[in-house]
Amino acid sequence: MNKVILVGRLTKDAEIRNANSDKKYARCNIAVNRSFAKEGEKAGADFINIAAFKHNADFLEKYGKSGIKLIISGRIQTGSYEKNGARIFTTDVIVEQVEFAESKNSTEYANSSSGESLSVPERIDEEMPFR
Repeated sequence: MNKVILVGRLTKDAEIRNANSDKKYARCNIAVNRSFAKEGEKAGADFINIAAFKHNADFLEKYGKSGIKLIISGRIQTGSYEKNGARIFTTDVIVEQVEFAESKNSTEYANSSSGESLSVPERIDEEMPFR
């Protein structure tokens, strides 16, 4: 079984692209805090590449702004490509489901590029199994 669940914040706005067949996809990076730290040090974070397609790409296009806290579930996919004669290996989480991790009341943040505020829609908060 290949299943991963991440809770973290986007490190920058989602990058939206079109695939060869004019299908939209989104790529971004999510920072996930570690729950442990070495003695005397602060807990770090892992920065994980994510890729989303179809309706998940639409969601990230609309709401995937830097700093937003999300719950991502999906699968890990590895790949490779050649660059300047060297083989580059990649690891991404392919998004199967994405949800807001904060309620509308606790999530008001500024879009750094336009300065406009974005708030989480109320209906998403109602679907959360916990509060």
